[in-house]
This record gives sequence, structure tokens and C-alpha cells, in this order.
Amino acid sequence: MSGTVKGLGAVCVFCGAKPEVAEVYLESARAFGELLAKAGSPVIFGAGRMGMMGAVADGAIAAGGRTVGVIPETLVELELAHPDISELHVVQTMHERKGLMHELSNAFVALPGGLGTFEEILEALTWAVLKYHSKPVALLDVGGYWTPFIASLDHAVEEGFFRSDHRQLLIVEEDPELLYERLSLWRDPDLPILK
Repeated sequence: MSGTVKGLGAVCVFCGAKPEVAEVYLESARAFGELLAKAGSPVIFGAGRMGMMGAVADGAIAAGGRTVGVIPETLVELELAHPDISELHVVQTMHERKGLMHELSNAFVALPGGLGTFEEILEALTWAVLKYHSKPVALLDVGGYWTPFIASLDHAVEEGFFRSDHRQLLIVEEDPELLYERLSLWRDPDLPILK
């Protein structure tokens, strides 16, 4: 950890909330939360206590980091909110949730997850392409989890539906420290929306 670049600011972490996943994924989430805490980056996340979402928060909390959760009221009522986070924002809708998470964050990282995670990271990337924000967007590729997803994006490039320079906006790394360093050093290339 001594080589980790500091000063990135808050990092929004998208990831799965299902508890029935392989331990390698849960451990990677805890370790990433710890890394963010030790680097001084608050964790912005969906406020859940289960699965990888809870593991990211647990890792950050154990390392003394700040955790900021954003959750719709309906999920609070189901008792899914993490009880030990630093700050909890309760909103009405999923759209409000994502909007506030985007507002509070300086970077976006997706760890393995399901449909919600896919949708969230694709929205963050789309917003970068359309210049709704100029923040880095990344995948932490644990055990090759994101390989088929990345192949789909590359196929879209090959078929002419996605520009290759826009595809390069998505940072992909297997090593969490290298990922954090790349996020910290990232500069908006200011690409045109259209050719």
C-alpha cells in the first residue's frame, strides 16, 4: 500500500449485493474497500450490508475509512442498509440514488456484480462519452469476471456502434493498486461526442 497514489477523492463503487457468491469476490471487495480507506478516498456506494456491497463497506470501515451510502427508502424498509457506515442518504427512487452517487463521487469503479452493476457502470461510461461528467470510469477485473463484458464492448466497436476512442475511456485493471493509481492520474481526454 505504500506506493498507492493519494488525493483521488471519493470513489463510487458499483458491485453485487447477493450474498451467495464465491469468497474470492467477497475478499476482493473487502480488500478494495480497505485500499480506498488507506488512500484517503471515501467510499460512495449503494449502502447495502450484504454481498460485495457490504464487503466493500466492511473493508473500508475496518481500515478507518469514510463510507457514504445512498439507498432508496424501499430498501431501507427491507433492512438492507448497512448499519455501521459513516453517512446514509435515503432517497425515493433508483434514479435519485444514482444521481446523488454521481454527484458525490470523483471516480466510478465496478467490481463484479449483476444487472444493476452492469447498468450503473454503463451509465457512468455513457455519461462520460456524452460529457455529462469528466470523471474516470473503471472495472476491477477480479478473476477475469469482466472479460465477456469487455468482449461485448469491443464487438460493438468492431461493428461500428461504439467508437474506439470512447471505448478507451473505460479503464480495466486486475490489480487494485494499479487501478487506483490510474484513476488518480487520469485526465479527461476531451474527446468530441461526434466524429
